[in-house]
Amino acid sequence: MDPLLRASGLRGYPALMRDMGCDPVPLLRRYHITEAALERDDTLISLRSATHLLEASAEVTGCGDFGLRLSSYQSIDVLGPLSVVLRNAPTIRDALNDVMRYLFVHSPGIVVSVNERSRLVENTVAVSVELHLSGPVVTRQNSDLCLADAHNFLRLFAGDRYALQAVSIPHEPVVGRAVYERFFGAKLLEEPVGATLYLARDTFTANVQGANASFHQIAEDYIFRNFGAAQGSTSDRVRQVLRQTLGTSSADKAGVAAVLALHPRTLQRRLCAEGTSFEILRDDVRKQLAVHYLRNTRLSIGQISLMLGFPAQSALSRACRQWFDLTPSEIRVGNRPT
Repeated sequence: MDPLLRASGLRGYPALMRDMGCDPVPLLRRYHITEAALERDDTLISLRSATHLLEASAEVTGCGDFGLRLSSYQSIDVLGPLSVVLRNAPTIRDALNDVMRYLFVHSPGIVVSVNERSRLVENTVAVSVELHLSGPVVTRQNSDLCLADAHNFLRLFAGDRYALQAVSIPHEPVVGRAVYERFFGAKLLEEPVGATLYLARDTFTANVQGANASFHQIAEDYIFRNFGAAQGSTSDRVRQVLRQTLGTSSADKAGVAAVLALHPRTLQRRLCAEGTSFEILRDDVRKQLAVHYLRNTRLSIGQISLMLGFPAQSALSRACRQWFDLTPSEIRVGNRPT
């Protein structure tokens, strides 16, 4: 079943479309979303439909930075009760921990992860946002929206101590690189390695402006009473770690087990109890990322092979044949994997 999204995640969409001279209703109808639903923040809609809607809207309006523009129509309040928790966390680190713990309230298909020792940008903390949708779904505009919202919210929390050193996106830029660099006020990395903000370490440890510990506790209690706690499976946690570590020495069973603070045999037993294995999950993550990189980036096939942890380009070619009965080049030019 596809993950759902609180309708507040599309707040401002009708207004943006009308400001650009377009009627939002036909596209909303195409993706089975009503304008009335968007006026009720607690209504749940399909995350896949919302993602398709934003991509189609960018095409109809001819606005490649549609997701970035939509973020200017939104505020931290789109996160509903979670916004109160975040605004009252003691530090940026605590706020990000709360995001990872409670973002399922907004949508279980949007996942935030934090790497306190970024390998790509020295002396930074990498904050990444991923959309988890099955199949080859184009997520450019929704990824941009989520990343832009994260940037705006963290800047609000940290105030003068907000320092973004670099940013990356999970696709080739739809508009000029300067558009992204102007929006984020930071360098856009050359390679599309994921939707990630690279924060200065001082920002990560900064106090949240105006936080109130009592309000934080009240809001956290409200979420527990009304939504419970997210119980991610071991399989989900392994997939998340693999997305971050493929292509590195940490992407084997022992490395992933270490990240999850588990003994490799314990990890193996838990995955077996869930009807899967480490090898199956790694193959599945490689399969999803291979389609993404081939369809949404201009990375060479050799580069993609390395990023997915294959020993050679020929190994990726064999894998694509096995997965899809297509070559990497055939997937890149538009043949749809089955």
